[in-house]
Formats: sequence, structure tokens, C-alpha cells
Amino acid sequence: MDDVPLCRVDELPPNGARGFDPLGEGRDALFVVRRGDTLRAYRNRCPHWPGAPMAWRKDGYLSPDGGHIVCYAHGARFDIDTGDCVHGPCPGQSLQSLPLIRRADGLLLVPRDALDLRTAS
Repeated sequence: MDDVPLCRVDELPPNGARGFDPLGEGRDALFVVRRGDTLRAYRNRCPHWPGAPMAWRKDGYLSPDGGHIVCYAHGARFDIDTGDCVHGPCPGQSLQSLPLIRRADGLLLVPRDALDLRTAS
């Protein structure tokens, strides 16, 4: 199988985010944000400081009002739909999005080749 399963869509909070460790490395390498039926996946690294994780606690990727993705280490805020920095120390930069596959049975997957973190910028 070339795709790595993450979870079923109904296991994601309807208006929240969840981190995933699809390669079993002991850290969340990516996170998925769900707003109703809309899903977005991003690498769990701030563009302001390469390799810095975004969340301050497990699955803590969103601002308190749920309106933005936040890097709690740097205070940067990112648009949920585009990943673009809208406030903070990384203007003009964006989170790296990842493709998601949503099967008819509700299973959410990410292509294995998108998980090669060694070559990702």
C-alpha cells in the first residue's frame, strides 16, 4: 500500500486539529485541521524556525477561537485554508501542505511519498 492511514474523518474534531505520527517516530510529523467537511493537512514545522513543532501541547495547533493555526513557540498565526502566515515573524512564508486522500468509507490517508521528511523543506 502506497498510502498511510491516519484515522477516520469522524475521529477528527468537527472544528479542531489533530497531530499524527504516521511513520512511528515518536513525534507528530503532521497535523490535520477539520472545519466541518473541509480538511487540510500540514507538516508540523514552523517556517520561521525550520523543524520547530507548532503545538504547545498534544493537538494544540489552533488559536483559542479556532480561527487560525498558531505556532506557540513564535506566536505566528497561519490561515487555515492556505497555510499562509498572517501574523508574526514569518510574513510571506507558509506552512507546507500535504495531500490527503479521503476514501468513501471515511478513512483518511496520506501518500507515503509525501512523508519523506528528509527531503521536505
